[in-house]
Amino acid sequence: MREIVHLQIGQCGNQIGSKFWEVISEEHGISATGMYEGDDPLQLERLNVYFNEANGGKYVPRGLLLDLEPGTMDSVRGSRIGALFRPDNFIHGNSGAGNNWAKGHYTEGAELVDTVIDRVRQESEGCDCLQGFQFVHSLGGGTGSGMGTLIINKIREEYPDRIMTSFSVLPSPKVSDVVVEPYNATLSIHQLLENTDETFCIDNEALYDICFRTLKLTNPTYGDLNHLVCMTMSGVTTSLRFPGQLNADLRKLAVNMVPFPRLHFFMSGFAPLTARGSQKYRTLSVPELTQQMFDARNMMTACDPRRGRYLTVAGMFRGKMSTKEVDEQMLMMQQRNSNYFVDWIPHNCKVSVCDIPPRGLTMASTFIGNNTAIQEIFRRVGDQFSLMFRRKAFLHWYTGEGMDEMEFTEAENNLNDLVSEYQQYQDATADEEGWGPEEVAGEESASPAATRVQSTEATTMETVTETIETIETIAE
Repeated sequence: MREIVHLQIGQCGNQIGSKFWEVISEEHGISATGMYEGDDPLQLERLNVYFNEANGGKYVPRGLLLDLEPGTMDSVRGSRIGALFRPDNFIHGNSGAGNNWAKGHYTEGAELVDTVIDRVRQESEGCDCLQGFQFVHSLGGGTGSGMGTLIINKIREEYPDRIMTSFSVLPSPKVSDVVVEPYNATLSIHQLLENTDETFCIDNEALYDICFRTLKLTNPTYGDLNHLVCMTMSGVTTSLRFPGQLNADLRKLAVNMVPFPRLHFFMSGFAPLTARGSQKYRTLSVPELTQQMFDARNMMTACDPRRGRYLTVAGMFRGKMSTKEVDEQMLMMQQRNSNYFVDWIPHNCKVSVCDIPPRGLTMASTFIGNNTAIQEIFRRVGDQFSLMFRRKAFLHWYTGEGMDEMEFTEAENNLNDLVSEYQQYQDATADEEGWGPEEVAGEESASPAATRVQSTEATTMETVTETIETIETIAE
């Protein structure tokens, strides 16, 4: 079966990851101790996408929990699902990365990385057909960003043909937890650009907005935010885990969503999102789900999709529904809002339909969009980076760990290039720069020149022949 190896790195990664395993265990009917307590044979059918079966019918997550300090690991071990994980898969250092990307990538993280890769190798060798790797980390701190990107690089070297997916928490526009966040995020994006196939961008501020505005929660906790992210994570792999009328997996998603290798940063959303009190006053239908999926207020990334254009879109629907209705609704959405879709990709919507809805819902959908508006995030991080880097602020913490200033400059340039690429494809149209017509015109205009070159070559050859004949005559 197509298995996935899950890695959660740093404090943020481990908090989201723990919530993710709660959601997945609940969907498959696995108790907090790893025993099956479900009532549907379909829950067991493809359980091995995320779980290994151990002795005595216990199911163990195929997940590694990594951090550079023991605190987060201890809180996961002591949590409700602490007994679910294999003890060997808790890997931690003792000193911490101290919000320093260089510590996570070059010094402290590099000491742990061989142990991590050994565990990854063992988990991968136990798979029948490994689909890929799934990372959960934040880009603002030291461990998730520095050590996270180091592990991604190492795994990429060892498994170049497997799909590499990351769920990355990016810096928020207004709320910042870490002063050196722009440095850490820019250095991480520099690595993710080259080494992941799909990166789902998540943003705490956007999640808070969803909790306040849509779910009407007065005091949302990190638990509420993490649950939102996990619904998306679970939706992305739902076709691997449950039967459906129209399947998708991580590879199909990458092939359909990434028109150019560097533009693989997605914004995600989930529907239905309803305040607790008003659930009974609305019906769940495919038009309702489609409408909410594309709503800008539903995006888990702090950028407005209406300011850019969609290169590609994927909709993953769950529940008993008609595929005809799903296709019609997606097509209608695309036709009504054609200005928000690039016109040089004619059918930019990928759809999958799975029969099994999430727990407690009759139907749901996960939205993934590759939109050029995501450049706002990169532009914002890049601006903050250059303000600090111009004055060389905080740089000594990084150079002290053996980093070179050139690496900062390279990362900044790479980020700026990414922003311009997104802008270039946002402005491009089907008619202008049409590569076909221009080439034909080029060939026609070039033909007289080509004729001239050929005639010149012929003349040169004649001259050479005459010269050789003259030399031979003199020799005689």
